[in-house]
Amino acid sequence: MSEKIVTYAQLLEHNKKEDIWALIHGKVYDVTKFLDEHPGGDEVILSEAGKDATEAFEDVGHSDEARELLPGMLVGEFEKDSELKTSKVFNSNSSAVDNAVQQGSNVMYFVPLGLLGAYFAWRFYGA
Repeated sequence: MSEKIVTYAQLLEHNKKEDIWALIHGKVYDVTKFLDEHPGGDEVILSEAGKDATEAFEDVGHSDEARELLPGMLVGEFEKDSELKTSKVFNSNSSAVDNAVQQGSNVMYFVPLGLLGAYFAWRFYGA
């Protein structure tokens, strides 16, 4: 059985709190029943109505448990040649992402060490 193809017009029809669909990674999900349970509140999901919510979904860093809920809410594939172009975000092989992670890791080590050194210097010279 082939998946249902969802058009941009259909996606826009489902943009109210009582009936909302979300577009994530080229697939459309009916998230209506999950709105009240969403830890970030329903406003977060409602703000992405009619748009490609992939970037917003990935920016938050959803857990594996959250990702496991998606297949149960699947409506279908988003129409490939639609007015709304889906974004291609978060390619884990991207050098930009790797560089950002590496720079963030370096800061995570040097800032606390610098603060610790400053504290001990203050205690030593202040005594």
